[in-house]
Amino acid sequence: MATDPEPPTQAPRRSALVGAVTGVIVTAVAVATGHLVAAMTTPDASPVIAVGQAAIDATPEWLKSFAIRTFGSNDKRALLTGIFLTLAVIAVVVGGLSARRRWVGFAGIAGLSLLAAAAALTRPTATRSYAAPAVAAGLAATASYLLLLRSLGPRDRATAKTAHSEATTPADVDRRRFLATATALGAAVAVSGGAARILGRNAQAAADRSALAIPLPASQAPLLPADASLDVNGISPFYTPVERFYRVDTALLVPRIRLEDWRLDIGGMVDRPLTLTFQDLITRDLIERDITLNCVSNPVGGRYIGTTRWVGAPLKPLLEEAGIQPGATQIASRSVDGFTAGTPLAQATDGRDAMLAISMDGQPLPFEHGFPVRMLVPGLYGYESATKWVTSIQLTDDSFQSYWVKRSWAKAVDVKTASRIDTPANRTEARTGPIDIAGVAWAQHRGIRRVQVQIDDAGWTDAELGSADSPDTWRQWRYRWDATPGAHVVRVRAVDGTGAVQTAAEAPPFPSGATGYDMVSIQVS
Repeated sequence: MATDPEPPTQAPRRSALVGAVTGVIVTAVAVATGHLVAAMTTPDASPVIAVGQAAIDATPEWLKSFAIRTFGSNDKRALLTGIFLTLAVIAVVVGGLSARRRWVGFAGIAGLSLLAAAAALTRPTATRSYAAPAVAAGLAATASYLLLLRSLGPRDRATAKTAHSEATTPADVDRRRFLATATALGAAVAVSGGAARILGRNAQAAADRSALAIPLPASQAPLLPADASLDVNGISPFYTPVERFYRVDTALLVPRIRLEDWRLDIGGMVDRPLTLTFQDLITRDLIERDITLNCVSNPVGGRYIGTTRWVGAPLKPLLEEAGIQPGATQIASRSVDGFTAGTPLAQATDGRDAMLAISMDGQPLPFEHGFPVRMLVPGLYGYESATKWVTSIQLTDDSFQSYWVKRSWAKAVDVKTASRIDTPANRTEARTGPIDIAGVAWAQHRGIRRVQVQIDDAGWTDAELGSADSPDTWRQWRYRWDATPGAHVVRVRAVDGTGAVQTAAEAPPFPSGATGYDMVSIQVS
């Protein structure tokens, strides 16, 4: 029985749809293959990760700041989501066009492979081998594209002789064979993704971290004063839970380093360059200290700050052992992923508890916070002192420019005196009567002497302070207010250990840290 001929518009539409599906499958194969090869060699060279890191480096400062403000610690996830969505759109468009012109598909594969290889080769730690994952991804994509094209051949081989050489989806294609091939390739993508996790260093590094026992520090931190923590609902806990500790860095893929592979090179303007293993480091006299760490990107009243108990090797004795040469003014520290920070040498060696930290909150550093070792210098922002996954320390002069300084952030900044209102929240509606206004204040390495609160345009009134733990940590504060009906604005300011009052001048985080008073509005009825 004869069938009605297919409408002339149906075949091209179906052809474009099949082409789009082909493009998505081929792209998925390429991504999975590249990630698998990178997991077995160099994780940073994974095509998606390499392109993402290149995008981070090339992103204008205003856009980076927007991403941090908008997405916080999820900024990397947002970037990866954007990359995958962009890839999906490219795959659909190129796949649809290739349905009528096969060369478009091959050109798309070549172009994306070259882009990924170029991005990988621009990484600070790149060698020629960084191009291998992108090359493997391109070859796998080409092979899968050819397989899918072959599966789209007509059922009747005789028909193929009369089919147009550029048409990939004639009306009588073998759909079952195409679906079977597509399903097989999809399964291969899933297997590759799982294999990348198993064959990579993730499991080995995780086992190292789980088995690591932190030695008892030679110099232990004193017990936290009982009244350092005020009993106020909504106030930040004195010790920030590790899972809530802020994370701001440039690593799209969190480095996972095995303890046996970690080395720290200390060189530059020193008399006796040193190379330390992790075992060398932990056999030294370790110190344990409570330190508040915060990010220069923190806006007024922001949450990019936290306090915990750290354990590490003091930095100053290591530098003295290497022999500091005259003229050295900076510590150029480098992460395993190529990130750099420039720390003023004077601050790192003036007696404060600068350290190479290996533990926070009694446990080995989490991978996201620098396992196995990160730098830490109280009183300085993280971008200039707290290098995660540190593998190199070079003493240098003022000519050195670190990652963020090259992007116009200030070269050397002490943490600014600041305070924050944790409770009540902005735009709170409350009843008349006593209300606890509370929060935290900080001026690391100077300490907090007083915190003052202002209601509307009245004078400044001293708040109650929790006991000081050390000059390098924040202090909790509380003010009991007898609320009256109406709309009110509450402001807070701090006075540091030197007697300097927190400035009221408003400034954004860029380029040297935000200033101004945190404030909330309260409607009382």
